[in-house]
Amino acid sequence: MGPGGSGERGTTTFSSSAASNTMRPNSNTNNDRKDKAIAQYNADAGLLAEFEQSGVSGKSFNYSRSVLYAAPQSVPEQQITAYLTRIQRGGLIQPFGCMIAIEEPSFRIISYSENCFELLGSKELKGLIGIDARTLFTPSSGASLSKAASSREISLLNPIWVYSRSTQKSFYAILHRIDVGIVIDLEPAQSGDPVLSLAGAVQSQKLAVRAISRLQALPGGDIGVLCDTVVEDVQKLTGYDRVMVYKFHDDDHGEVVSEIRRSDLEPYLGLHYPATDIPQAARFLFKQNRVRMICDCHANPVGIIQSEELKQPLCLVNSTLRSPHDCHAQYMDNMGSIASLVMAVIINGNDSSKLWGMVVCHHTSSRYVPFPLRYACEFLMQAFGLQVYMELQLASQLAEKRTLQTQTLLCDMLLRDAPFGIVMQSPSIMDLVKCDGAALYYGEKCWLLGVTPTESQVKDIAEWLLTNHGDSTGLSTDNLADAGYPGAALLGDEVCGMATARITSKDFLFWFRSHTAKEVKWGGAKHHPEEKDDGGKMNPRSSFNAFLEVVKSRSLPWEVSEINAIHSLQLIMRDSFQDIEDSASKALKFVQQNDTEMQGIDELSSVASEMVRLIETATVPIFGVDSAGLINGWNAKIAEMTGLQASDALGKSLVNEVVNEDSRGTVENLLSRALQGEEDKNIELKLRNFGLGQQTSVIYIMANACTSRNYANDVVGVCFVGQDITCEKVVMEKFICLQGDYKTIIQSLNPLIPPIFASDENACCCEWNAAMEKLTGWPKDEVMGKTLPGEIFGGFCRLKDQDTQTKFMILLYRGISGQDTEKFPTGFFDRNGKFVEVFLTANKRTDAGGNVIGCFCFLQIVVPDLQQALEGRRQEDREFFSKSKELAYIRQEMKNPLNGIRFTHRLLKNTAISEHQKQFLDTSDACERQIMTIIEDMDFSSVEEGSLQLNMEEFLLGNVLDAIVSQVMILLRERNLQLFLEIPEEIKSLSLYGDQIRLQLVLSDFLLNVVHHAPSPDSWVEIKISPGLKIIQDGNEFIRLQFRMTHPGQGLPSALIQDMFEGGNQWTTQEGLGLNLSRKLLNGMNGQVHYVRERNKSYFRIDLEFKTRKERQRGSLADKSHAT
Repeated sequence: MGPGGSGERGTTTFSSSAASNTMRPNSNTNNDRKDKAIAQYNADAGLLAEFEQSGVSGKSFNYSRSVLYAAPQSVPEQQITAYLTRIQRGGLIQPFGCMIAIEEPSFRIISYSENCFELLGSKELKGLIGIDARTLFTPSSGASLSKAASSREISLLNPIWVYSRSTQKSFYAILHRIDVGIVIDLEPAQSGDPVLSLAGAVQSQKLAVRAISRLQALPGGDIGVLCDTVVEDVQKLTGYDRVMVYKFHDDDHGEVVSEIRRSDLEPYLGLHYPATDIPQAARFLFKQNRVRMICDCHANPVGIIQSEELKQPLCLVNSTLRSPHDCHAQYMDNMGSIASLVMAVIINGNDSSKLWGMVVCHHTSSRYVPFPLRYACEFLMQAFGLQVYMELQLASQLAEKRTLQTQTLLCDMLLRDAPFGIVMQSPSIMDLVKCDGAALYYGEKCWLLGVTPTESQVKDIAEWLLTNHGDSTGLSTDNLADAGYPGAALLGDEVCGMATARITSKDFLFWFRSHTAKEVKWGGAKHHPEEKDDGGKMNPRSSFNAFLEVVKSRSLPWEVSEINAIHSLQLIMRDSFQDIEDSASKALKFVQQNDTEMQGIDELSSVASEMVRLIETATVPIFGVDSAGLINGWNAKIAEMTGLQASDALGKSLVNEVVNEDSRGTVENLLSRALQGEEDKNIELKLRNFGLGQQTSVIYIMANACTSRNYANDVVGVCFVGQDITCEKVVMEKFICLQGDYKTIIQSLNPLIPPIFASDENACCCEWNAAMEKLTGWPKDEVMGKTLPGEIFGGFCRLKDQDTQTKFMILLYRGISGQDTEKFPTGFFDRNGKFVEVFLTANKRTDAGGNVIGCFCFLQIVVPDLQQALEGRRQEDREFFSKSKELAYIRQEMKNPLNGIRFTHRLLKNTAISEHQKQFLDTSDACERQIMTIIEDMDFSSVEEGSLQLNMEEFLLGNVLDAIVSQVMILLRERNLQLFLEIPEEIKSLSLYGDQIRLQLVLSDFLLNVVHHAPSPDSWVEIKISPGLKIIQDGNEFIRLQFRMTHPGQGLPSALIQDMFEGGNQWTTQEGLGLNLSRKLLNGMNGQVHYVRERNKSYFRIDLEFKTRKERQRGSLADKSHAT
């Protein structure tokens, strides 16, 4: 904890039942995220400037008050520059070590810390600027530094063991590159014997691997246990008085979610603190330098002297010695913590990294942790981050499953007792999402559950929604006052947050939440009830109080999964209530027992249709069979995996026609047990591959079998939910060739033997066979005795990145600890700089007594036939060059006639024409702009990478619709098709903010394919647009729209759809390439597309979010509103 960043923000979200469940309710454009980050940097800079000014003026710095008013606002550019310079280029280091900076490759010193003379014993009275840094160390140490500096990945070799030439004292040299050269941090080593230091470093790594093994052995499903385990292990490794796990929430505020401490220390578990406690600049630094140690916050910092030729202060972002800011040091002192060790927890997913939280260690006296032990902790944190990510994924899947089960039960109640069963029976709608109360408003009557407003207040809220948000089908907010509800003050603290779902034109479901302070618990908050906190003193209690002040009028925000659950229930309920709404005589009555059987079937069909849509778009394979074992369900994912389309799969015998022969007995037994009500989990199935040209003839699935029951609870079939494990099985089979007599393999000089190396118990290389020499280019005598992680793999054999190094170290030290690993994909650069991709298998080495003394590592090279690959690449290059010339010529020659057309249109616009004619010219102009964008501004690599820069402008949606319709009119007439438009007038007149031309390009491509594949003649095509989710966020208003482009018949060919969603470097048709690029363009605009097949029709469903206005007045500077 430490001051700096931006305050908490409220959220208000408007939604529609038409919104796709796969879309993120809080999704913003990259520009919006960038603007938010800039605003937070502004707030940080202002807060830090206020702290520093208080020291100059003598006025007290009131931390709690400053946090409350640290709303994002513009500060002078000079203040931002000073803030970033102070954080990153502060010119001070901690005194437990010294620092020198050198110029490459001369090793000429360009900067050094003032304590270099004291620690290194240098006698250069005139200073060190300009001298060769290697002269400060023994010759062998200088040679080691030169070798390290010549490496590309210099940080992977840290630490370098060096000796001072004057005093013979030993140091850990930690090197990293900056803009002007190399920074060398020098930390005194505790032992003068490098062998003992190496053994200590290896022991630290072993302890870290043991801790990692503990983490990996924990049962999944409880991230709290994972955090508790890691704080215990870190305390054992480091010996700090207190170790905590901080978690950053989506609004950037922090929470202590796990803690182990000395018994006499005040507990911090459960403490929440504002986002300002850890500023954005500090979070950025933690992503760069993941372990940060402060030995003594009372110690006087040491200044840095630098050459006059340097234009700005030295960058200390990655320095292990960088001194803390005075503000942070004061915070530490106020909380009684003299020393700290902070480790970043980074989670990687979806091609991006995120600072999930931190593991923080505090000590009540000064404390130094040697670099090898800190490196082991960083090693542990990277593994912890991987486990956290897996736990988050698992938690998301479990939450989705629980929500689906609750929705299924609620739907069952609706069929038997609509609509009152969902509030009068158990489970109720309160079980769907976390809330303090819920209500059903139906037919101008209310049914209340838990903590809610009064019946009259619920009716008033419903009227307010219909009046002010009639174009939306719901709203969710953590602060009703900020959402604009005039009666919010009368509700008190018991009702702050609300989520709604409109189920008919005038009826709603409500969920309510009380203020956040009711949910937040911290043992330290009431540790001394009689003590009055000094608001001006920075400490955990003032942070906690500031946090409570910020959120006292707010509820906990509605999470993405909760909003999606409400949307899903809303989708299912709308059709169920349609008949009730149409018949006023039945609107307020319970479903009678004597309702006709046909009505029940219609209702069931409606609900089933919505459920099928959810299953159809699932990203995991799902299929089902009836009691006879015949397939009656086959979703898009299983069809994609097996190459067997749903239309062909339905009615086939799962056992006899789809399952591979090897699995038939297993599946028969599985079906028999499931039909008797016994469900099995994690069963491996082998299915036939029906696709053409597939590399494997078998598809492997790890599946759970779930019984399907009818209304009488009789088992009528089995549903399988699985996971594709084909790739893992193929890799496992490739490793069979590595089995054999290890001793014979190691001693053999036959070059056909796989590359093999071995490690002793200290992670040093003790074997390097001939195949390994050939593969890497490094002879055996140069690598023997060197440490495998760092010196060999990281130095000689350069690795791609730090994550690769970490994973290699985990595998190696697990092998040294006696744990075998049989499949590990990795790679490295050989001596000539060529990247080699391999599979690595590690097996323990034992002596005659069975004691583990190291490990053997076997490599299997993953490369195609070299000559064939080179020849194929040359042919591809020739074809690519030829096509590139053709494309360049076509693009250039198309511009000339197109410019002539554009000029003619401009002349026409300046003549006397009617409004109708002007509209035609505007449509034509939009189509011309679309062509020019394709010719001049289509960066396909940016589209593929998802980094295309959008051309943001204001436009009318109606103009886009006119343009895309005009592009298919000729084809519609040629094929004798009718076009139906179901687009409200208010949608056509919407003024949106986005990339008009690329939106036009994407929509026209989807529409053209719909028209082209509609049955002809005498058929039809329909375009329908539905308004959806509205969002008010950071003063901007957004709206979600859903486009449906429908045609009757079987729909687009499966190969075309496969090209659209997979594509890659190969595609079946040009249409497939176009659809694939359009889908990626749509993703770049925060959009999603699905292709849905129903019995008599098929359609593209396109979900998009647009900004509708640029500015919106807000009631509070610290607010951020989100709409459901």
